[in-house]
Amino acid sequence: MAEHDLVIRGGVVIDGTGHPRREADVAVSEGIVTEVGTVSGSGRREVEANGAIVAPGFVDVHTHYDGQATWESTMQPSSWHGVTTVVFGNCGVGFAPVHNSDHERLVQLMEGVEDIPGTALHEGLSWNWTSLTEYLDALGGPKDMDIAAQVPHAALRLHVMGERGAKGDDARPDDIAEMGRLAAEGINAGFLGFTTSRTQNHKTSLGEPTPTLTAAKEELVGIAEAIGTTGKGVLQLVSDFFDVEGEFAIVRAMTESSGRPISFTLVESPRGYEYHRSILGHIETARADGLAVTGQTAVRPIGVLLGFECTLNPFLANPVFREISDLPQHERTAALTDPAFRERLLQAAGGRENQAVGGRLIERFDIMFPLGTSPNYEPDPTNSVAAIAEREGRPPAEVALDAMLDNDGTAMLWVPFSNFAKGNLDGTRELLTHPFTVPALSDGGAHVGTICDGSFPTTLIQHWGRDRPHGRIEVEFLIQRQCRDTAQLVGLNDRGLIAPGYRADINVIDFDRLRVHQPELLYDLPAGGRRIVQRADGYVHTFVAGTETYAEGEATGELPGRLIRGAQPTPTGV
Repeated sequence: MAEHDLVIRGGVVIDGTGHPRREADVAVSEGIVTEVGTVSGSGRREVEANGAIVAPGFVDVHTHYDGQATWESTMQPSSWHGVTTVVFGNCGVGFAPVHNSDHERLVQLMEGVEDIPGTALHEGLSWNWTSLTEYLDALGGPKDMDIAAQVPHAALRLHVMGERGAKGDDARPDDIAEMGRLAAEGINAGFLGFTTSRTQNHKTSLGEPTPTLTAAKEELVGIAEAIGTTGKGVLQLVSDFFDVEGEFAIVRAMTESSGRPISFTLVESPRGYEYHRSILGHIETARADGLAVTGQTAVRPIGVLLGFECTLNPFLANPVFREISDLPQHERTAALTDPAFRERLLQAAGGRENQAVGGRLIERFDIMFPLGTSPNYEPDPTNSVAAIAEREGRPPAEVALDAMLDNDGTAMLWVPFSNFAKGNLDGTRELLTHPFTVPALSDGGAHVGTICDGSFPTTLIQHWGRDRPHGRIEVEFLIQRQCRDTAQLVGLNDRGLIAPGYRADINVIDFDRLRVHQPELLYDLPAGGRRIVQRADGYVHTFVAGTETYAEGEATGELPGRLIRGAQPTPTGV
C-alpha cells in the first residue's frame, strides 16, 4: 500500500529558502509536503524528475484577474508559467463594492487602466454581487491555481462618494470613516489587502483620471488606520513619485498609522538610475525605522506590443491606415502588401495616439524591436527598427511595416518604456537584487491588447538565471524571490517553500529547455474579445496542492485551486 499520494524522485530541489540546491525526493500527502530527502515509502503516483529542478510554485502578487476569475477556471497565461497562486485587485481597480448603477463606470475604469475590452467585461461579468463579501463568494469556484483578492480603492470611493468620488473631490470625514469601515469589513471577510493608484497613467476608457488620483493623505491614512484595527491585511499603491519626498511621506504615514506592511511599484525610470536609487534610499530608511515597506519591481522592461491585431501599431494615427483598420485580418494584410497602397501609407503623415495607454510610443522607432520566435527582452540597440532602417537605407516606418506583416500580418513589435533607460537591464538588476524588493508587476490578465507580461516568472529564471551574457543571478536566489518572498509579502506564509508542512505547490522544470514563446493573439474572451497570450517550454509538471494541473504546458483538466480567504499562517511545527 502506498504511503504517499505523490513522490517526485531524482530531482534537484531548489526549495525557496535561497540555500544551495540538492538532489532529493519530495513526498506529498493530502496536498502538503511531508518529506524532502531520501523517501523510502512509495507514492500512489511516482514522478521521475530525472535531474530537473524541483521548485515551489510561483506566487505572483501583482495581477488583474478580477474579471477573468469570475468567469474562468483557468488563470492563463499565468498558469502556463509555473504560477500556482495569483493576487489581484491591485492598483485600486476592481469590481466591488458596487451599486448596480455603477457597473458601467467600473467597466470603463478597468478597460482604460488595464486594457481589458469593455465588451468582454460586459459579457463576462455576472454582477451577482454588490458587497465585498458577495464578490468573494462569486470567486469561489474551482480553479487551476489559488487566487486571492484585494480591496480596490477606486471601487470603494465610487461606492461611498458617488459622483463626488468619481470626479476626485476631497473625501469628507464621514466618507473616510465609511470607506475605512468597508475596507476593514473586506479584510475580515478574506481580502488580503487594500490597494490604490496615484498615477496619471491610469485613466478610464473615456480619458478621465482614476478616481483615486488626487485622494488626500488624510483619506489614505484614515482607510489604512481602519484596516489596522483588524490586525491583518497589507497595503499596495502605485504612484508617479513626481514628488518623491511628498509621496513617500504618504507611504510612511499609511504604514505607521496602520501597523500594516505596504508595497508599491518601483521601476527604473527614463529619469535615470538616481531616481530609483533615491526611492530605494527612502525604503532603507523606513526599514531601519521598523516599517515594512517593500518595492514591487519588474523583471524585464515593461513595454507595449505593436501589431495590426493589437490595440496599438505605428500607423494608428495614419489617415491612410484608417481606411483599412476595421477590415478582417486577411483583407487588411492584402491591402498592406499592395504596392500602391503601401506607397500611399508610407507617404502619409504618422503621428502619436495620445489617448491610448502607450500611444505616445508608436513612433519611437529608436527603441522599437522585432520580437521573433524567441523574444529577447534585453535587445541590443543596434537591432532597433531605426538602426535596421539606417543600415538598409529604408524609412523606419517601412521596416516596421514589413516586420508586422510576418506570420500573415500577425507579427508584433515591442517598445520598452521603463527599465531600459540605458539600453540594458543593469538598473533592473539593481532593483531585483535589492533586499527590500520583490519581483512583481506582471499584470497577468490585463493589458490584453498591448502588454503580455504574465510570462515574467519564466523570464526571471530563464534570462537572469541562464541566458544573460553577464551579470547573471543565482537561480536559488531568483526562486526564493518569486516563491517565498512574494508569498510572505502578502501574508501567505503556508507556501513558497518545499519543506514538510508547506502546501505542495511544485514545479518540475527542465532548466535547459526553459524559454518563453513569442506572444500570440487569441479571441477567446467573452463576446469574442481578443487577448495577447504567451506560452513557455520547460515546465514538465506543475502541481497545485499535490494535484498536477499542467504537464509540458498543457492543462490536465484538474482544478484543485481555491479562493484564499485572508492571510495564511506558517505551518505549525515548522
